[in-house]
Amino acid sequence: MKKLFLILALLAACISPVISQTPAVAPSVLQITTVETAQLDSKLIGRKMSYRIILPPGYADAKNGSNRYPVIYFLHGLTGHFNNWTDRTKLARYAADYKFIIVTPEGDNGWYTDSVTKSADRYESYIVKDLIPEIDAKYRTVASRGGRIITGLSMGGYGAVKFGLKFPEIFSIAGTFSGALGAMSFTAATSGALIGGGIDAIFGPLDAETRKANDVFKLIRDLTPERLKSLPFIYQSCGTEDFLYQNNREFLALMTEKKVRREYRESPGGHDWIFWDEQARQFLSFVNRQMPK
Repeated sequence: MKKLFLILALLAACISPVISQTPAVAPSVLQITTVETAQLDSKLIGRKMSYRIILPPGYADAKNGSNRYPVIYFLHGLTGHFNNWTDRTKLARYAADYKFIIVTPEGDNGWYTDSVTKSADRYESYIVKDLIPEIDAKYRTVASRGGRIITGLSMGGYGAVKFGLKFPEIFSIAGTFSGALGAMSFTAATSGALIGGGIDAIFGPLDAETRKANDVFKLIRDLTPERLKSLPFIYQSCGTEDFLYQNNREFLALMTEKKVRREYRESPGGHDWIFWDEQARQFLSFVNRQMPK
């Protein structure tokens, strides 16, 4: 029964109803974002990878031609795709209030990790070595750690935290909404073929080195005090009715113990797009306050 509940809960991202695109308050006609779909011919993965990009209001105006913008990468969840954030939330409307470039990459069901069984499934390397350089070359970004942020939901929340812990020199803020932070404990035997079996194929068995190297709990535990100080600021949120709530509380306790710079938010909510839509709104506001003025 527990296994079935886990499978159904993680599939919520795929079957939850789409959030209405009608904003509570109509944005100013002068504050409109541009949403584009693009493709990157990835040498690492060996195929074209789609992504969406949200450009801030006025990006294309000639008078703003020298302006550069921080970039926020939004990662999707299991069974999701690159277009989820723009199709299922009001992210593009929320972004109209800020001066950010937002990128929503394709991650398939790859857990944002280089697979141990499929050499072409290099989703960690793709983000770091293909996508980020592509975005920095193609758009007017703040191409430095201080101007680069990453976040995500569920599987993407795990991925964003993992990127922040493994590559603190690349990201200044890492966010997680309903993060599947304990994913390295999932196997086919405990979590079913779709979830646990997929994780087995990517990371190997429970005692595999790849699991250890990508376990966000272990990554924090093993860091030296100096390395801990170099970590990006961690933004963490989870709904109190989410089946991953306890796991998120355990991760929060570890960050507190290790004195990781962090902000934790919880509120009534489940593993669904209603919660993630609201978190997208809150996260943009949070990041905006963190940016140098």
